[in-house]
Amino acid sequence: MKKVVLAYSGGLDTSCAIKWLKDKGYDVIAFIANVGQQEDFKEIEKRALKTGASKVYVTDLQKEFVDDYVFPSIRAGAIYENKYLLATALSRPLIAKHQVLVARKENAKTLAHGCTGKGNDQVRFEITAQILDPTLEQIAPLRIWEFKTRDEEIDYAKKHNIPVNVTKKSPYSIDVNVYGRSIEAGVLEDPWAEPPEEIYLLTTSPEKAPDKPTYIEIEFLEGRPVKIDGKAYDSVSLIHKLNEIGGKNGVGRVDAIENRLVGIKSREIYENPAGTILYTSHQELESLVLDRETLHYKQAVGQKYAELTYYGLWETPLKKQLDAFVNQTQERVTGTTRLKLYKGNCVPVGRKSKFSRYKEELATYGKKDKFDQKLAEGFIKLWGMPF
Repeated sequence: MKKVVLAYSGGLDTSCAIKWLKDKGYDVIAFIANVGQQEDFKEIEKRALKTGASKVYVTDLQKEFVDDYVFPSIRAGAIYENKYLLATALSRPLIAKHQVLVARKENAKTLAHGCTGKGNDQVRFEITAQILDPTLEQIAPLRIWEFKTRDEEIDYAKKHNIPVNVTKKSPYSIDVNVYGRSIEAGVLEDPWAEPPEEIYLLTTSPEKAPDKPTYIEIEFLEGRPVKIDGKAYDSVSLIHKLNEIGGKNGVGRVDAIENRLVGIKSREIYENPAGTILYTSHQELESLVLDRETLHYKQAVGQKYAELTYYGLWETPLKKQLDAFVNQTQERVTGTTRLKLYKGNCVPVGRKSKFSRYKEELATYGKKDKFDQKLAEGFIKLWGMPF
């Protein structure tokens, strides 16, 4: 039997995929990536074995995910279409990388995933694997199997006693990691329908959030967040803490009509309290310490960085070249920002840095003013002369 390493989540699609691949003659090895789903991985492992996997790998990737994927995206200022902080997109190249490593260890020549042919994740998995090891064959059961709907998959799972945590009454497709949640399908497929409160887990409804604002200070060292309110945290704990604080205040909900890579528009709901806080904080600190030309140019770099991440091009030369640029811009992004969290809003109210380019004596209109306003007349004449 040919060995296939399946990126396994324990959800409906990948659970059905184990049985389906096995019936096609494959020896299925399930690879479970712990990127902070906060699930019972022992139970998911048992589920994979019960469904037909011959072996299961469970790898804790949380620290690598935050250190090498989440924080670089924050430093780059990457946000797709001004809404999506890329929580799910960032996890895919990491999972694919370790899936390839498992395949090499097991001497498997085939990889498989549970991604739909309509989505972006199929591209992220397959392109990453192609770049890292172009000799590997790839199978996408959802693109070729006989099931046309999720209801048919549920019926298949019931018929073959495959344990899954989904019903026809609750048809949402949800992806979770330490950084955030993505929710789609069900009633959300109607772009006019308001998302039901039941889909949210990380965030309190803004209407039910505390009536008193929460103030929070984030300290950065060379663009990486290191402290909350003066207390140092390791990277994973810092994300958890910010998700907790932001979530209580209803911060981090996003309702987006999104342009998928495959060419269709989709309705996506995201919860990302930590990402919202970190992105806002980091942008404010950069506005204080970066010169105008670098700041403006970096905004375009951030957009491109987000696109490369979203498009599954994390391991490409351009992405690595952009990392080199971003790393240099972050050398002086050290300091602290203060935010006001209140009923879904995340508002910057203070920022400071020993590398600040803000000079009060130049900006003030008070007695400390040292700006020679007479120079403005000549400047304006020279500035407008070419036109």
